[in-house]
Amino acid sequence: MSRFKENEGVFYAALSYVIWGIVPIYWKWIQDVPAVEILAHRVFWSFIFMVILLLCTRKWRAFTSYFREIVKQPRRLAALLAASVLVSANWGIFIWAVNSGRILETSLGYYINPLVSVLLGVAVLKEKLTLVQIISFVLAVAGVLILTIHYGNIPWVSLLLAVTFGLYGLAKKMISADSAVGLTLETFMVTPLALGYMVYIGAESKAMFFTTPAHSLLLAGGGVITALPLLYFAKGAQKVPLSMLGFLQYIAPTLTLILGVFVYHETFTKTHLVAFIFIWSALTLYTLSKAKWKKPSVKGKGKKELSA
Repeated sequence: MSRFKENEGVFYAALSYVIWGIVPIYWKWIQDVPAVEILAHRVFWSFIFMVILLLCTRKWRAFTSYFREIVKQPRRLAALLAASVLVSANWGIFIWAVNSGRILETSLGYYINPLVSVLLGVAVLKEKLTLVQIISFVLAVAGVLILTIHYGNIPWVSLLLAVTFGLYGLAKKMISADSAVGLTLETFMVTPLALGYMVYIGAESKAMFFTTPAHSLLLAGGGVITALPLLYFAKGAQKVPLSMLGFLQYIAPTLTLILGVFVYHETFTKTHLVAFIFIWSALTLYTLSKAKWKKPSVKGKGKKELSA
């Protein structure tokens, strides 16, 4: 892999995580709109945007071909439906949490997510953990328990975000589709529900979509905000070592944490700090455990290279 391609990959992958990290700002702009309505528009306009994109990039035939293939395979079709429901639930929980003043909890959820994904790998795919990875889990659980004991309730928003996204990733493994085709299929599966809800609230005169031009543009723009970082990520991930992606993925929850504390002034106590330190330590151990030392080549004798 050339240095230029790797740098380009880092740029696009980092850009996707930056967008995901600051996206709460976007949802805050329309926080007067009910979360369910925002979600319905996010699903619908994501599907419309992806259809246009597939047509422009000449991938429509790949989309229709893959759809005809997957409907003949009940297990993969069930996985597609599960992925559609799970990603929609994840989006809805995130939007509701952001607009309910719980941005810190969303940040915690996406810090925990990589560890939940590995736990699912162990439970479902029978993958094995190293000692270091087991220690990272213990540290993460300790962080969650600290918050639970101090505040008297489980940080369910964080855990739901982590679990729904972890299960979504598991379902995606069974689908094995191109990222653009996959997102189009996922939104296609739930678009009838989204459209039905939009028609219902419109008939009941409860829809916020047509109240102001700003509402219309921002709700429709949710489709672009959803699809764009995913496409940037897909472009970057092809050119970046897995170990690098492991570090880059923490850009998003870190930016979200900063937004919650310094922009939206959510309370960040000493208990939060201690809990986050446990979780950050767990993530550091986990990320390092995913890297391995590769034997030096003849040209690089005497040096060690870190690789995925």
